[in-house]
Amino acid sequence: MDEHRSTLPFADVLIEDGRIARVGRGLRAPRGAQVIECRGRAVIPGLVQAHVHLCQVLFRNHADGLELLEWLSRRIWPFEAAHDARSLGLSARLGLAELLLGGTTAILDMATVRHTTAVLEAAVESGIRYTGGKCLMDVPGNPLAESKDAALRETEQLGLAWHGQENGRIRYALCPRFALSCTKALLTAVRDLSRRHGWLVHTHASENRTEVAFVREQTGVDNVAYFAQLGLQGPRLVLAHCVHLTAREMKQMARAGTHAVHCPGANLKLASGIAPVPRLLAAGVNVALGGDGAPCNNTLDAFHEMRLAATLHLPRFGHRAMPPAEVLAMATIRGARALGLESEIGSIEPGKRADIAVVDLSGPHCAPPGDDPHATLVYCARASDVTDVLVDGRAVVRNRKLLTLDAEKLARAAPAGLLRLLKSIDRGGAN
Repeated sequence: MDEHRSTLPFADVLIEDGRIARVGRGLRAPRGAQVIECRGRAVIPGLVQAHVHLCQVLFRNHADGLELLEWLSRRIWPFEAAHDARSLGLSARLGLAELLLGGTTAILDMATVRHTTAVLEAAVESGIRYTGGKCLMDVPGNPLAESKDAALRETEQLGLAWHGQENGRIRYALCPRFALSCTKALLTAVRDLSRRHGWLVHTHASENRTEVAFVREQTGVDNVAYFAQLGLQGPRLVLAHCVHLTAREMKQMARAGTHAVHCPGANLKLASGIAPVPRLLAAGVNVALGGDGAPCNNTLDAFHEMRLAATLHLPRFGHRAMPPAEVLAMATIRGARALGLESEIGSIEPGKRADIAVVDLSGPHCAPPGDDPHATLVYCARASDVTDVLVDGRAVVRNRKLLTLDAEKLARAAPAGLLRLLKSIDRGGAN
């Protein structure tokens, strides 16, 4: 997935000291090297999901049938407020297990407002490449609201302690939830922290028509314009969803270099709409992919998101609007660009970090093979086809088994973990 979206058939990849040393045909394995046999399989860059919520995985299948704002107020915010460090750690590990087993090696995450250290510790343990941080919300009226000063103090302390840990595998991001839950003063302070420390800003924008109308009513402008007025724009800003954008907002994002994250599964399930991705790409906006949260998508499967992204827009924009190679780029090199890591990950090229997924294409649902392996990966492959996953050259999945976490144990623990959390919730607010 280099800039030419090229494919090299029947080749070998040599990894040394966590980086890709050579790519080519007929490479000899050095003496004592570990060899992963990949005949009949695709060796691809590790998939990048640029918008997820690990804190919500424990709520999967318990927030269905609602639109965004009601979904947040009736389910997600009460659930997140009930988390303690134990339940949050379980939720994060459960999500990380699913992500890694499905070939996702790098994520941009938004934690909840409390116990963020539990998520960061889970990320370290799992071996994933993690960027994310504490959620910031200071508008009163919901169970997650905090004082601006306390929230900013904690998020800066977390960032200073965690950013760059694990040889750079753990990176911090500032995560104001969205315009409706954050005061102007908080967003302005987030801008200043981002400039001071070089941290990404990860937020939601223009996801739902009602949300957009409220933002316009309260600020006089649309989401992207409001953020821009506050100085929140540019390559360090990642906006999830971007479903309801004006043409002016798209041009503004392209000029500034602001990134968009397409979350088709979540946008469909919450009845939010369909983001104008072909128009964003044509305007020059970098668009990445994300599964969002398990309660609004029910899966964190990057292959599911790729197939939706590749097909959802064709009736409106034409049969050539979303070429499979570009969709795979959204899940790899474009995702890496959104994270500010395009020089390190997102393609299989010498010198880059060895974040790699191996995908078995021998199953009946992938047969017979076509001329374009990008199409087979995007249209046919599934998360369960992933056999091996490496992050920084370290195997975290081998022969479909997760090596860093006990996936089966986590799945067994989830029902009891959810029940414990529900018992601490005011049932009148959660039902």
